[in-house]
Amino acid sequence: MEVGVDLVEIGRIRALARRNPKFLRRVFSPAEIAYCRAKKDPWPHFAVRFAAKEAVYKALGRADVPLTAISVRRGRDGRPAVSLRGRPAPALKLSLSHGREHAVAFAVRAR
Repeated sequence: MEVGVDLVEIGRIRALARRNPKFLRRVFSPAEIAYCRAKKDPWPHFAVRFAAKEAVYKALGRADVPLTAISVRRGRDGRPAVSLRGRPAPALKLSLSHGREHAVAFAVRAR
């Protein structure tokens, strides 16, 4: 079993996106952007997905998987799910949480 965890400041993600409008498109899939933008306050949702991508990257333990290849979505059961390069990654499990200032993600990869 491999694990990965990441903690992100929500304000940092908001500031990056405002400073560099291309940031969101370079990191998130169109579906992730649409999901987050549909929320009243999209920034915690962007931040937790960014944390999830980092946590998955760490759990994979491979440098050849760019963040853009990792996509976070809601599964049929409402739980967070991961796709790698457009394909479901059932061996990866996620736990996501966010508060006012921080977002955290924990990823577990079964071997």
